[in-house]
Amino acid sequence: MTTQHASHRTRHTSKQRTLPVYLSVEEAAQVMSVSAKTIRRRISDGTIPANECGRRLIRIRLDELEAAFRRLPSAGL
Repeated sequence: MTTQHASHRTRHTSKQRTLPVYLSVEEAAQVMSVSAKTIRRRISDGTIPANECGRRLIRIRLDELEAAFRRLPSAGL
């Protein structure tokens, strides 16, 4: 393999897409320090987007979970 081919391969792999991280309801509750019941309520009211995988399996994208629980602005700032 020539140097030219090796550098082409390196450039190609650096463009790989990163996969989203999915959490269960229980894992999402742990990450956000709330109960699983709170996560389920937020899914029901549409605050947290969730994906149903099969009949009972629910998965939540970590980035969407963090966006749903956004930081509130301080009164002093």
